Amino acid sequence: MKVEALIFNLIAVFCFVAALVYGVWSQEPIGTTALALSGGLTVLIGGFFWFVSRRIDARPEDRKDAEIADGAGELGFFSPASYWPITLAAAAGLMGLGVAFWYFWLILIATVALLIAVGGLLFEYYVGQNAQQS
Repeated sequence: MKVEALIFNLIAVFCFVAALVYGVWSQEPIGTTALALSGGLTVLIGGFFWFVSRRIDARPEDRKDAEIADGAGELGFFSPASYWPITLAAAAGLMGLGVAFWYFWLILIATVALLIAVGGLLFEYYVGQNAQQS
């Protein structure tokens, strides 16, 4: 996580320097504000990564003497075949259309569809034929 924190903090420094230079040269407040806010957001992410990196053990990516084999092993469980992400994307797209055109009935349908899709994705391996046996 230290590498990620360094990357985001360097981007934040660049955004702040660019905001300062842009603000002095152009005297235009909108772009200066956008660059300053971008720097602030990257400071938030970099600070979070730095905060987490102090509390976890060093990963192979963080050690200079690490070998490629140090990063081998199981990374986690990834669903081999699931239709719920497609359903979730369709429901989110439907919600976007409902909000864009401000159709209250479409927003309601999309909300129900989103709740069903999130629930299905969340509980996919806890119920039905894919349930984990304990």
